[in-house]
Amino acid sequence: MRIVAIANQKGGVGKTTTALNLSVCLAERGVRVLLIDLDPQANTTSGLGIAQEDGGSLYPALVGGMDPRRLIRSTRLPSLSIIRSHQELAGCEVELAQSGNHLGRLREVLSPLRHSGHFDYAIMDCPPSLGVLMTGALAAADELLVPIQCEYFGLEGLSKIVNVVQQIRDCGANPGLLLEGIVMTMYDARANLAQQVVSDVRSYFSEIVYNTIIPRTIRLGEAPSFGKSIIEYEPAGRGAQAYRALAEEFMARRAAAAQSAAA
Repeated sequence: MRIVAIANQKGGVGKTTTALNLSVCLAERGVRVLLIDLDPQANTTSGLGIAQEDGGSLYPALVGGMDPRRLIRSTRLPSLSIIRSHQELAGCEVELAQSGNHLGRLREVLSPLRHSGHFDYAIMDCPPSLGVLMTGALAAADELLVPIQCEYFGLEGLSKIVNVVQQIRDCGANPGLLLEGIVMTMYDARANLAQQVVSDVRSYFSEIVYNTIIPRTIRLGEAPSFGKSIIEYEPAGRGAQAYRALAEEFMARRAAAAQSAAA
């Protein structure tokens, strides 16, 4: 199982939307996905129409030593499972920070899942901060996917998370962490600034920026309020088409990497 963190310390960049809809699109293709909601706001959980529950998040595994496999719940899609979030996760920020292994704790907790053989990917929706949960997720992940909105402040946020990735590598918490990809979100083709931001990001990070660009659409914003992914809410719309294309590109990259490693 590969562990993919979807993270950006800046909020409002389409991080949760990307984690949720990419997971659904992969599951739609038959990929076995475990979606892990690490954000105490629990927007990924509610965005799938799943109720929060005391003790249903990773909190008892992170703090109390519970087997994380007991926290996995099924969803409407046969190939998609979830570990929900709850506001109780906010307490981890304090409790784990006081422990002696806050960076490595999430990696330890996810180890039984990594080796279970039940999933192809675990996709973690990280909180929009540089706190313990996000840095722990980066220490646990094999790779990082960064959504950034097509606005000026998106460039600032990108530079900061690139620095954090390097710090996680350098301190020895996760030397092999791969900045696998950057996904441009909330794109408005009518705005010159959006086009310029995409151009700037591709000029600096050309080899890892996804070709697929996620458009800014009203339907993408509406879908979570109905407890649905965009694939369920508007399956033929621009948002659904974009996330299906993103999932296809996501899998194509991994197939190419596997071929290269075998050569």
